[in-house]
Amino acid sequence: MMIKRLAAILVLIPGLYLGAALAAETATDTVIRAAIKKILPLASIDEITPSPMAGLSEVVMGANLYYVSNDGKYIIQGSMIDLNTRVDLSNERLKGVRLGLLKTIDEKDMIIFPAGEQRHVITVFTDIDCGYCRKLHKEIKEYNNRGITVRYLSFPRAGANSPAFHEAESVWCSENRQDAMTRAKLGEKLPLTKCDNPVLREMELGSQMGVTGTPSIFMENGDLLPGYVPAAKLAAELDRRSL
Repeated sequence: MMIKRLAAILVLIPGLYLGAALAAETATDTVIRAAIKKILPLASIDEITPSPMAGLSEVVMGANLYYVSNDGKYIIQGSMIDLNTRVDLSNERLKGVRLGLLKTIDEKDMIIFPAGEQRHVITVFTDIDCGYCRKLHKEIKEYNNRGITVRYLSFPRAGANSPAFHEAESVWCSENRQDAMTRAKLGEKLPLTKCDNPVLREMELGSQMGVTGTPSIFMENGDLLPGYVPAAKLAAELDRRSL
């Protein structure tokens, strides 16, 4: 399955052979950055570190992880598996990256439904008009009763200046954001209001983190669960992953 996935990626990303214009050099950030810029001139490289495999470096761009040969000739996107432990090393690395990105948003810019006796915290990118987002929110009390605090970030899938975007702004600009979120997810049309709000920034963060659909649930260890998960099942999964 991994081989098929890698093959598909190699077909979709042309020009992955990067070394034609680069002489063989020692492994340096300069070589790798120059190689990547040749095919992705607008790429923003956040970090370059040695990978667990000799001859490759890890390159972090947003919440995306790539492996680049230290001579700047090859780039690989996919999972690196430790055959002894069977651990997905790429996912372990990405979990820390995701948590770092989420820390760039202060909780005061989230709409939070806290659990009375908190055992777990999830961060959910949500779209008010998304059917499965509404289904999740209908269980918000059940999530809270099971000790799960839900932190909402806005991700209007239709983009900036869409009706969903303006709905998210109206929720944020309401005097009682929790109540406004609940009413909006029940289909009530809120009065359109404007104020300083984090909706655009949160939408951009979601894109940076690779969110393509809603709801996207980020667990407290950095794992991503795409899509709606019933409260009971999610509580069990959170307990399992926290062991």
